[in-house]
Amino acid sequence: MRSVVPDIETLILPGLNGSPEDHWQRHWARDNTDSQIVEQDNWICPDLDSWIGCLESAIEASPGGIGLVAHSLGCVLAANLANHRLASRVRCALLVAPCDLETTEELHPCVINFGRMPRSRLPFPSLVVGSLNDPYMSMERLRLTARCWGSALIDLGEAGHINIASGYGRWKAGYGLFGLLRSPPFSMMYSLSSEPGLRPGYGMTC
Repeated sequence: MRSVVPDIETLILPGLNGSPEDHWQRHWARDNTDSQIVEQDNWICPDLDSWIGCLESAIEASPGGIGLVAHSLGCVLAANLANHRLASRVRCALLVAPCDLETTEELHPCVINFGRMPRSRLPFPSLVVGSLNDPYMSMERLRLTARCWGSALIDLGEAGHINIASGYGRWKAGYGLFGLLRSPPFSMMYSLSSEPGLRPGYGMTC
């Protein structure tokens, strides 16, 4: 009997250097057969045009609407879909520990070619999950970013960069958050919102 390969409904977007085998994103792909990691040609020196091209191919290969599960620089990649022709194919996005490009470039000089931090409101429901002590984005900047993207925000407390180093291997709580994000009440709350994102504070604009 021929095995049936499930349609891909969730695309997983790792950040700089990819996600190693014990990372929660790799566990997610193994635990959920309708998920697929979007592999990049160059994980070490990320280039936005190249990474967007790989994401485009993955979205176009999926038969219907898809959800995104992103981490770190993968969240910035997802946010760059805001005004993209394929944005209508995205049903929702779980954005975990997004990195601030300016901070990331200071920590990894001459490595990342991703342009400016995207600030446009996302045209699909999204949930940002962050941490009080993430070295890649301060909580102040995280709140601003979530506001600009029009995303709901969950603070996990002192959870670092929400990666292996901070104890996040298999992360089953993430499955629950993604289920909440895909639920009709969450989608309805997003669609009924008439604001183009909350007004940013801290002297900054989106």
